Amino acid sequence: MHKDSSPRASVLQHVSQNIRRLRHAADMSQTALAEKSGVSRRMLVAIEAGEKNVSLTTLDRVAEALDVAFSDLIQAPDVRDHSRINELAWAGTIPGSKAVLLAKANATREVELWEWRLEPGEHYPSEPDAEGWSEQFYVFEGCLTVMVGEVPHKIAAGEFFMFASNQPHSYRNEGEVAVRFVRNVVI
Repeated sequence: MHKDSSPRASVLQHVSQNIRRLRHAADMSQTALAEKSGVSRRMLVAIEAGEKNVSLTTLDRVAEALDVAFSDLIQAPDVRDHSRINELAWAGTIPGSKAVLLAKANATREVELWEWRLEPGEHYPSEPDAEGWSEQFYVFEGCLTVMVGEVPHKIAAGEFFMFASNQPHSYRNEGEVAVRFVRNVVI
């Protein structure tokens, strides 16, 4: 994981604050966390101080030792909607290479991953899903309008949207170019 040069708080700061907070909540010392995770105490001290770049594998081991999700470590500590993450989790050595964790959802059975393309003027109506289901969208090109009930939500390229899909909903392309997006259905 690498520092982001954007003006928003660095994910490394979030990781350091979250690990410290979660470790204290678990009443665990740095030494105990090091032993349980297999990550050296020296590395944990540096991570908690926000001084150390850390691999995703190391974060996975720490998350497992703390009995929390990976996303709980990188998410901004003061976020209101815990399902929306939207944090840079990895940046490559070549500019532009990156991994951004957009969102998380609890799933009990399965998750469907869909690739969609709607041409201009296209509309897809959907019936409400079962209680507990949700849908997540990430738009690559164009602008997608998701109607949830009677409320339109416009999602531009590079943005994402999530909602509980146990209510009437539909997808529309009201633009002049095709819209391409990924849709996850969390069952």
